[in-house]
Amino acid sequence: MGTALLKHTLLCLIVVSQCVSVQGCGSHYEFAIEEFCLAKFKLDMQMLDQRQWCSWEDTVELYSDLTNCTYIVAQGMNCYWPNRMVDEFFIQVHRYYFHNCSLSGRLLKDPPNRILGPFIVVPILVTLLMTALVVWRSKRSEGIV
Repeated sequence: MGTALLKHTLLCLIVVSQCVSVQGCGSHYEFAIEEFCLAKFKLDMQMLDQRQWCSWEDTVELYSDLTNCTYIVAQGMNCYWPNRMVDEFFIQVHRYYFHNCSLSGRLLKDPPNRILGPFIVVPILVTLLMTALVVWRSKRSEGIV
């Protein structure tokens, strides 16, 4: 399957590069990166378990291949790279595949209660203590100069 997919991708890139000089960078470029680059990326991501999508170690090679594919297609079509269409393309990829991922690559979740508890309790106790201190001090006015 991998060899057939690689042959298909190369054939598609050759066809795209032959059509390019006349077409320019319009909807044809957008169609080409979706049809050739995104199709392979989708297949590669389907082979991964969805829980691995946020793991940079598991997706870095696939993401790099996708980026390189958009660059090769842009070169073949005499387009600037990166361009507005590439930016929008990657925004859509991120919205679909990486929307639940944090910048560190781990899913965001609350810390355990043993860590979160002191961050809640200590400020409450300090606030109550300071309030009690202010009330107590205001009732003892004889020592204030």
